[in-house]
Amino acid sequence: MSNPQDDNEISAVTAAQVARLADQGIYASATELDPAAAHVAEALVATLNGTAERTVLPPELQQLTEQVRAKATIGFPWITTDGGVKLSAHTIKLNTDEPRPVVIVPAGWTPLGWAIFEYAYLRLALRGYHVLAYTPRGIGKTFPLPEGGYLDAPFTSGGTIDVGGPNDWADGSTVIDYAQEHFDPSRIAFLGESYGSGISQLVAAHDPAGRVDAVVALSTWGDLATSLYDHDTRHLAAVDALVKFTGGPAEHKFDPATLQLLEDFTAGRNPEGVRAWLGERSPASYVDKTNARGVPTFFSNTWHETLFPVGQVVEHFERLTVPKHLNLWIGDHAAPEAAGLTIPFSGPNPPVEEAFAWLDHHVLGAADGVPEWPAVNSQIMFTYETRTDPETGQDVITEPAVREPAPSWADVTTSTERWYLTAAGSDSRDGGLATTGPDTGWKREFTTGRITDATAVDALITTGQAEWKGNPKTYATDKFDRQHLAVWTSPTVQAGANGAARRIRGVPELTLTVRSTAESATLVAYLFDVGSDDTARIITHEPLTLVDLTPGQDRTVTWRLQAAGYDVAAGHRLMLVVNSKDKLYSDALTDAGAGADSSTTTIISADDEAAHLTLPLG
Repeated sequence: MSNPQDDNEISAVTAAQVARLADQGIYASATELDPAAAHVAEALVATLNGTAERTVLPPELQQLTEQVRAKATIGFPWITTDGGVKLSAHTIKLNTDEPRPVVIVPAGWTPLGWAIFEYAYLRLALRGYHVLAYTPRGIGKTFPLPEGGYLDAPFTSGGTIDVGGPNDWADGSTVIDYAQEHFDPSRIAFLGESYGSGISQLVAAHDPAGRVDAVVALSTWGDLATSLYDHDTRHLAAVDALVKFTGGPAEHKFDPATLQLLEDFTAGRNPEGVRAWLGERSPASYVDKTNARGVPTFFSNTWHETLFPVGQVVEHFERLTVPKHLNLWIGDHAAPEAAGLTIPFSGPNPPVEEAFAWLDHHVLGAADGVPEWPAVNSQIMFTYETRTDPETGQDVITEPAVREPAPSWADVTTSTERWYLTAAGSDSRDGGLATTGPDTGWKREFTTGRITDATAVDALITTGQAEWKGNPKTYATDKFDRQHLAVWTSPTVQAGANGAARRIRGVPELTLTVRSTAESATLVAYLFDVGSDDTARIITHEPLTLVDLTPGQDRTVTWRLQAAGYDVAAGHRLMLVVNSKDKLYSDALTDAGAGADSSTTTIISADDEAAHLTLPLG
C-alpha cells in the first residue's frame, strides 16, 4: 500500500497482475500482501470514490463497478465508538425503499484494512445486499513521521488492537447501530475472513440485543488458546507473523497490557495468564451463548492451517447446536477463499460461492439447496488431477480434488486401526509400523535441538498456497537426519475395496513412552505418505512439550495430531517421524534459555503400554 503522503496517481491494473494473483494467491509471505493485491484493491476504491483520474481497471472490472454504482450509493464513513475511537468504514447502500439485508464485514488482520475485499463487496451488492465493511480498531497501515508521531492510511482505524477482545465486541455492536440507522436492514449478517471471522462470531455471541442473524467464518478460529498454545507448545511463528502484519510498530499498535502479554507469550512466561487472555477472545468460550441464540454459522478451514490449526475449529463446530456447516479444504490459511474475495474473475471459487449461498438462504431468504447440505464437506488431500506447465515447471490442476460429505464430524470416521511401532523396519536405520500386534522392549533415541528436513511447512501460508494450487511440498526422506529424529515406516500398503490403501479420515492419535536426559522435552510428530521413490508428502503433524520430567525416568503420553482427510495410494508406505524442533513452534531447548545443552530423547515401547499410532479411517 502506498504512503498517503504521496500524490502519485494510481496506475492501471494489468491482466498480468490479476493472472499472477489468481495463480499464486494474495500473499507474498506470511507478513506481506502481494503488492498487486493492494494495487487491485486501491484501484477499485479509487474508481468508486472518484479519485481515479482515468480508467485504471480492466474492462470487466470497470463494468462491475459501474453496475454497482448504477444501483447503489457508495460511502466511506467513519464510525465513532462509545470510547471515541474512529473506525474506517465503507458502505454500499442499495437505492431501494424495499427492506434489504446488510452484510457487515470486519476486515482481516491486514495492513490494507477493509479495502482488500472490495471485490467481494461489489459482488454482494449485486446479489441484493447492503454492505458495511470496517477495519477493526488499531488495524491498518501506519507511517512514522520524520518529526515524530504517526500518520494513518485512509483504511486504518484508530485505537489499539484488542485482538478480538471486549472492545471489538462492543465495536461490532456500534457498527450494527450504524447499519440500522442508515440502512434499516431487514436482517443482519456478519462475514469475516481470518481475524474478521473470529470477531464475527464473537459479536454474534455478545451483541446485547442479539441482532446477528447469520455468520460466515472463513479461515477462522474456535479456541485461540488451543490455536496458539496447545500441548504446552507455543505457536511462535504464527504470533510473530501476526505482530509483523499489523501495519505499524508494535508499540504503537498495542496498548501496554497487550504488549506485556505478547512478550510473556514469546518468552514462555505467565502461561496461565496468557491462556486466560486468549480464552477470553475465543468463540468456543461462548458456545452456550451462540447456541442459545441459534445463530446459523458457516465455517471454512484448511487441513494444513498454520495460524489456527484445524483441530480446534472441529471441536468448536461439534459443540455448536445451531444450523451449521463446515468446509475443510486443501492448503493453508486463506488460500481457498482469498481468490474469491479479492481477485477479479479468477474463475469459480466454491469456498466463497458456498459462503454466499449460506447468506442467501439465511438472510436473503433464497430457496436454495442449503437446507439439504451435509453438515460437513471435506476436500481430500491431494486427489486433484494435474498437468505440468512446461513454462513454469509447476503443476496445474485440471480436475478438482474429491469432496466427501458427511452428516456430522463424528460420521467422518467410521473405524480406527492401530499401528504398532516396532523395533525394526524395512530400512535398517529405522523402526517399523505394523498392524500385527504389540512390539515392546525396544528403544530409539535422538539428540534434540536441531531443525531437521522433517518440517511441517517451508513457510507459513505460502507452502499451503502452493498446495492449494496443485503443488504440495515433497520431502526427500533419505535426507532425514536420524541423529536428530526417529523414524518408523510401514511396509507397502495394499489397495482396499475402494482403491485407496488407507482412507485416513479424522484425528490420528499417538501413544509413546518417553525418557529424557533433561527436565523437559518437545516431541513433534509427523505422519507422511511415502511413494516408491522414497519421496513423501505430509498428512498431518502436531507438537507436544513435556515439562517437569525427571531425567532418566519414563513418562507415557498420548496426544492427538491434527485432523486429516487423506487417501494413501496402493503401494505407498506410512512413515511416522518424531523430532524435537520445528520452526513453527517453541521447544524445550530454546525455552531452557541461552547456554542450554542439547539433551537426548529416548522413545520406548513399554511392556504395559506398547507404542502405537491410531489411525481414523473412513
